Amino acid sequence: MEEKQNILFEQSNEQTNRKHILIIDDDVNMLKTLRYYLQDAYKVTVINSGKVAIDFLLKYTPDLILLDYMMPMYNGAAVLKIIKSREATKDIPVYFLTGQTDRTTVMECLSLKPAGYIIKPVAKDALLDKMAKALSK
Repeated sequence: MEEKQNILFEQSNEQTNRKHILIIDDDVNMLKTLRYYLQDAYKVTVINSGKVAIDFLLKYTPDLILLDYMMPMYNGAAVLKIIKSREATKDIPVYFLTGQTDRTTVMECLSLKPAGYIIKPVAKDALLDKMAKALSK
């Protein structure tokens, strides 16, 4: 099975003082929703593939990454391990996004030591608050 690899939306490359958030999720509707929530406050790039995200991170360094935990091919755990293994990306805060709330999945996510863990669906105000706090550190 071949993974569809797309950068679905990237804001223009114009100079901006806004922080850059990369969102990686295989659910196109979730990407659109999260982009809508964040686009007024941040530069937002959305990608629907772990593989494409890794390639993207060879060229660009966002200020924060929202990463879906459950994806085909390169799941969130694999992507985070690659991010943490590279000198250029190891210090980028990564927040897992997942609809999974079972103890096993939560413990797996937390064992990888992400900057945080967000349960989907997330309310706009809650997400904006969490991103503001994370990016002010």
